[in-house]
Amino acid sequence: MTFAEHVIQFNNQLQLDATLPSNIRIMNPFQESEEVRIVSSTFYRKYYNDEQPRYLILGINPGRLGAGATGIPFTDPKRLKSHCDMQSSFTLHEPSSVFVYDVIDAYSSVALFYQQFYISSVCPLGFVRIDEKGRETNYNYYDSSVLTEAVTPFIVKTIQTQLDFGIQQEKVFCMGTGKNYRFLKKLNEEYQFFDEVIPLEHPRYVMQYKSKQKSFFIDKYLEALSF
Repeated sequence: MTFAEHVIQFNNQLQLDATLPSNIRIMNPFQESEEVRIVSSTFYRKYYNDEQPRYLILGINPGRLGAGATGIPFTDPKRLKSHCDMQSSFTLHEPSSVFVYDVIDAYSSVALFYQQFYISSVCPLGFVRIDEKGRETNYNYYDSSVLTEAVTPFIVKTIQTQLDFGIQQEKVFCMGTGKNYRFLKKLNEEYQFFDEVIPLEHPRYVMQYKSKQKSFFIDKYLEALSF
């Protein structure tokens, strides 16, 4: 089975059976949208149609504007069109995706980058919080201890599953130097998934708080990923 088919099968079978806080909803684009299944499958067959091992880069969990819309972590519909030459009916824009594709452009080409790296998330399904007016906002798996405890078995299982795709286990790159890194580091100490967990600033943090220093953080990513 190719790397692509491993990912596609994994995505299509993602299901979280856990009791969540009453105002938190699971976001599973692979079950909610046929277009997401088609677009993401096309993407992985385009860039991962081989049996080559890759290094894993882990974000936090999918957000509504990136992977929640395309099924591809840190690839919003605009980058899907401009960098991957793929179309979708969505027109959403995610700042984190802008940063990641700036890193990819500086590193090499899209095709070469994805030959060497596979981007996923510590928790591969996302969450939204619903307020009293019914409005939804992105929510992270670590934003409440109740949610973290509920999804940890799912996180362990999905990381173990992805290792079988052909993941290099000497190192993993963690997007997020705070709570995401601390959680993954602690989990890795228990389960020994990887020899080393390397933290990198999360793209959203860079774009929201450090945009004037974006080139510095791009260089930091390049230094970490070029080995």
